[in-house]
Amino acid sequence: MKDNTVRILVVDDEVDLQELMLQKMRREIRRSQYEFEFAHNGAEALELLRKDSGFDIVLSDINMPVMDGLTMLAQISEVNPDIRAVMVSAYGDMDNIRTAMNRGAFDFVTKPIDFTDLKVTIERTVDNLKLWREALETRDKLIALQNELGVARRMQQSILPTTFPTKKEFDMYASMVPARSVGGDFFDIYEFTDGRVGVVIADVSDKGVPAAMFMMASRTLLKACAATSGSPSSVLSQVNKMLSEDNDAMTFVTLLYGIYDPNTKELVYSNGGHNPPIIVKPDMSIGLLETTGGIALGVADDFEYQENTVVLESGSMIVFYTDGVSEAEKSDSELFEMERFCQIFRDGTFGDAKEVTDMVFNSVRKFVGDSPQSDDITCLVLRVT
Repeated sequence: MKDNTVRILVVDDEVDLQELMLQKMRREIRRSQYEFEFAHNGAEALELLRKDSGFDIVLSDINMPVMDGLTMLAQISEVNPDIRAVMVSAYGDMDNIRTAMNRGAFDFVTKPIDFTDLKVTIERTVDNLKLWREALETRDKLIALQNELGVARRMQQSILPTTFPTKKEFDMYASMVPARSVGGDFFDIYEFTDGRVGVVIADVSDKGVPAAMFMMASRTLLKACAATSGSPSSVLSQVNKMLSEDNDAMTFVTLLYGIYDPNTKELVYSNGGHNPPIIVKPDMSIGLLETTGGIALGVADDFEYQENTVVLESGSMIVFYTDGVSEAEKSDSELFEMERFCQIFRDGTFGDAKEVTDMVFNSVRKFVGDSPQSDDITCLVLRVT
């Protein structure tokens, strides 16, 4: 967006649309908010995009001669991946709309075009594009700072949440202790305006500064995607694609992202190769959260993640953790393992999520004794009250 002017390429074979668009958007054009250029079919649009990489949005009809909008849409990412496409379709044409969204369209509007709705759609698209570009810029900056340990430490300490949502329906707490001055584990919490809460726990394959930098990039991309998508599987697919690009070091991150709705007690989640959380029921029986078959992020850019939904009973809790807990090691190489981990919850009574988390860390520390910590340790607890 050069000089904060959004450049929009309108693709439509109707000759009257150009004059109508310029008329309806004249105020935005005069204020240099939008700048429009026009093409009459998909082939012409692709040629313009190849010559000029400065477009921000493509607004395209679906049915056009020479090359239709869906065919063009499938090729846009190859020509300019840093762009958002908004498709125009006849009202009720759900098959084409569904195909367009599957091929990467960000949004759609229906014909005849309601220009009030179109302006709202463009604004929403611009907001998403800005957030996405800020995330990419942050990722690039963080990668460039890999050797700056002091910067990495300060940034990591500042990004992890220090306050947690506590409501009458649930409470939550989390903590992370790195094995070195900086670590590859992280957790995050997103509070949405409708009362739902997003929870993340992740573990980068490496340790120290490289892991911390990859962790920062992963968290930034995840936060940007979570802000624009209500589907955990879609968020993981998007983040995975970005992390897989230029990943010559083959660093990867296991990650679980879920969205909890306190009104329905439903947790919708997608698991990217992470340890399955423990579900502790009111009778203290223990089970593992069902896997979604996902792999670690950063390995295969075309992997499509799946999601599941689980209903949490009142009085139950779900404990997210990294393998620094289950694989904590004593000096004689004995591991903490899952049986000891589960026994914490069979034996204990807990007032709130913080007490549960503290008990986990205390149990691990007591087990390993004076042995040096070999891996980052992270635990996040969600209690349904």
